[in-house]
Amino acid sequence: MTEDDLTDEISDIEDRIEALAEIAERCRKYILASKIAIGGGGALLLITILGLFGTGLTAALGSIALVLGGIVSLGSNISTLQQTESAIGAAEALRAQLIGRIDLRVVEDTPLKLV
Repeated sequence: MTEDDLTDEISDIEDRIEALAEIAERCRKYILASKIAIGGGGALLLITILGLFGTGLTAALGSIALVLGGIVSLGSNISTLQQTESAIGAAEALRAQLIGRIDLRVVEDTPLKLV
């Protein structure tokens, strides 16, 4: 494999790492939203059970749905985040291995060019 091929492959891996990092950030946002939904649904359910503010059966069902939906979303996004972070680690290891194959030169060894 030539040095240009390695450079192109490293560039492709870096693009993949960036895409995976965006996915991971999106998962973190969904995880936060899921936690907020679980907390809000739990609070609304508690308010409904205590009979505060005259809420009814619809609010109770809605709060239960909010809690359950938040739990499902939380679990799904945590799993996706773990898989994405694992893929990022594997891609970074491959990138480091490919960089190690390149015959790097120290800048001091190159001749100076005067313009």
